[in-house]
Amino acid sequence: MIEQPSILGIIAGNRSLPFLVAREARAQGVTRLVALAFEGETDPALATLVDEIEWVRVGQVNRAIKAFTSRGVKHCVMAGQIAPSNLFTLRPDLRALGLLLKLRRKNAHTIFGALADELKKDGVELIEATPWLRPHMPGPGFHLGSKLSKEQQSDLGFGHRLAKEVSRLEIGQLVVVKDGTVLAVEGFEGTDSCLARGGDLAGRKGGAVAVKVAKEGHDMRFDIPCIGRRTLETCAEHGVAVLAMEAHKTILLERDEVETLVRRHKIALTVVA
Repeated sequence: MIEQPSILGIIAGNRSLPFLVAREARAQGVTRLVALAFEGETDPALATLVDEIEWVRVGQVNRAIKAFTSRGVKHCVMAGQIAPSNLFTLRPDLRALGLLLKLRRKNAHTIFGALADELKKDGVELIEATPWLRPHMPGPGFHLGSKLSKEQQSDLGFGHRLAKEVSRLEIGQLVVVKDGTVLAVEGFEGTDSCLARGGDLAGRKGGAVAVKVAKEGHDMRFDIPCIGRRTLETCAEHGVAVLAMEAHKTILLERDEVETLVRRHKIALTVVA
């Protein structure tokens, strides 16, 4: 990690991660925050935590980069997701179109990696947000909620092996299993939809086990696995009994609300290493 910058740009997607990054960066000494926000994605309340905010549409790469360069931003981080459906509805500017045409494969790593290269051409380095977020990334031994049964422990090991292989193949980062049977594998739909599909397939009694991991060689500058309130609400609604995340590679958002949901719905939230 480079020496902490005094000015930091935040490429802000949806949900609460941009808020966490802004609060932690400010608390740890960043003096000026400039947010790049996306119409229909970023929560407008983020404006209360940053010094400046610029609103763009997904696909306006040139305008996005100029929003940083014109304000003296030399380092930026990515925080929060962009809904997958937006990748098919975006209206790319000429710079974005050129970027996309060069890619043989289009997934989070190739697209964001190409964006990082474009930023660097104009003197803006995309860096990891993890130095500010490590206190929110649980390690080995973390566990909330119910103790796992032997059957759940077996499913946890089975699901972990599958999730690592699925992520290696760049299909997704989450699998849902029960009694040694694969119920759902995350694809383009994202974590919540996969949890809902897998939980429902577990039957009326529920009891599914879900495992979310980071891919091997995961570039922690973007697409960091996150679990938060909405994830646990989805588990509760669809009968997922165990949710596991990879130690030191997953951000736990909204800790207090998550703990409340775990207790209320008797869900086990744990880690795999």
